[in-house]
Amino acid sequence: MIFITVKFTVRPERSDEWLDLVDDFTRATREEPGNLFFEWSRSVDSPHQFVLVEAFRDGEAGAAHVESAHFQAAMDTMSYAIAEIPQIVSTDIPGMDGWGRMGEVAPREA
Repeated sequence: MIFITVKFTVRPERSDEWLDLVDDFTRATREEPGNLFFEWSRSVDSPHQFVLVEAFRDGEAGAAHVESAHFQAAMDTMSYAIAEIPQIVSTDIPGMDGWGRMGEVAPREA
């Protein structure tokens, strides 16, 4: 599994429209056969920062994503809305195919 996390710092005047701006890209990526998940969050500490957590089945699926027309279009669109070059962590996690379960905590009755 290729696991990727990207921090996007968005221009303040574009922050409120960011999720709408990336909606087509998000939907198209989630439909890719090799995509495992593609999830956006907004930072609670920095209101103009969004974090993307995504994963692809393998390197081939990741390459297909980056080479897709929707990826290229999104990079162009995003370039007009970001305030700085995004920060990224990308790693291969052998033997994983999605989210695992955390062992340190489980729901209990109140």
